[in-house]
Amino acid sequence: PLGPGCFECCIKCLGGVPYASLVATILCFSGVALFCGCGHVALAGTVAILEQHFSTNTSDHALLSEVIQLMQYVIYGIASFFFLYGIILLAEGFYTTSAVKELHGEFKTTACGRCISGMFVFLTYVLGVAWLGVFGFSAVPVFMFYNMWSTCEVIKSPQTNGTAGVEQICVDVRQYGIIPWNAFPGKICGSALENICNTNEFYMSYHLFIVACAGAGATVIALIHFLMILSSNWAYLKDASKMQAYQDIKAKEEQELQDIQSRSKEQLNSYT
Repeated sequence: PLGPGCFECCIKCLGGVPYASLVATILCFSGVALFCGCGHVALAGTVAILEQHFSTNTSDHALLSEVIQLMQYVIYGIASFFFLYGIILLAEGFYTTSAVKELHGEFKTTACGRCISGMFVFLTYVLGVAWLGVFGFSAVPVFMFYNMWSTCEVIKSPQTNGTAGVEQICVDVRQYGIIPWNAFPGKICGSALENICNTNEFYMSYHLFIVACAGAGATVIALIHFLMILSSNWAYLKDASKMQAYQDIKAKEEQELQDIQSRSKEQLNSYT
């Protein structure tokens, strides 16, 4: 069984855990992992669909392939950066939590620590704005795949009038600007389009893009959560520094008062 000393130590350790920062870190890691992992696989599936069905000539989609490959490398960098940044913010949460909870102890906040906290507030704000753009950008492939899927559902519906009507229902990806207008065939119609929607590449890419978009949204929420935590911690540290300065001045005045009283007593004793 744990003794009273171990129990008090455990309570003290649990009290110093920044639970808000811990939740934000887990949400940030989860969102970035979903975005990067699902986005990487979905981009590869998108290239396969374009090469096999919409752009059979390699030169037509060469630029698109290079851009997608570059985006996959960027995904590697994003995953690495946010893994490190999340750990740093969690450590900063431990630091500020300890500073706030031990104001009356020997722990002292420094100007450097407050400056670093302010820098994290600014950097997290910039990253939050950037991830809003990433979230909006990740919704674009979801919209494109949804259009293809809804078109295939129209083809499958019994209300479609005969084979001639089915073959007039098409999807032209050239209008999205991802491949040039001279790409062949560029658009797919009717039963061929339905076959594409039934492929594993389309099914996986569509759902992975949805999950990647959700991961980007979770990352935005995590960064907003981090921003609120960092702003609050920075305000606490600022108040803590003022409290420390007040306590130092008060202790100095009390010491001076004690010195004056002791000198007065010495002088009184010398007179008597």
